[in-house]
Amino acid sequence: MTNFVRRIPEGEDRERLVCGDCGFVAYENPKIVLGSVVAEEGRILLCRRAIEPRRGFWTLPAGYMELGETTEEGAKREAWEEARARLELDGVLAIYSIARIGQVQIIYRAHLAEPGFAPGPESLDVRFFAWEEIPWDDLAFPSVHWALKAWKSGAPGIAGNPPQDPRGVAGL
Repeated sequence: MTNFVRRIPEGEDRERLVCGDCGFVAYENPKIVLGSVVAEEGRILLCRRAIEPRRGFWTLPAGYMELGETTEEGAKREAWEEARARLELDGVLAIYSIARIGQVQIIYRAHLAEPGFAPGPESLDVRFFAWEEIPWDDLAFPSVHWALKAWKSGAPGIAGNPPQDPRGVAGL
């Protein structure tokens, strides 16, 4: 059994998990989340979550990056897993830092590469919404709000956290 303790290793400036027997440092780093704002004819694809956290709430097709894939491959995989949608990516829309939960979120602009979509195993429902139909009070996460507003603004460049939450700590 490994004997990990929290301490500041030599040459470091913060506590880490360190094996008390051999000195191995187990770094804990942020997770990368990949997703897409999928737009077709001005309508946005949203998925109603079938899993926690925030089961029953609406979100973008998004999830954790896997080892061995690029960010583009991960965004496309997540769209398939959650919405059975094949995507064509149109570039990075936003990069969000969510310090509160140790995430970096990379959100792409996208459209369907081929017709068709349906709920995947992590979704209760999948639909396209016109802007005025988006269920704003039932969106799962703050970053979904941010990404939708970044998409709607059409501003060039890559969006980031809003000025009122630069570290992504406000939560819901």
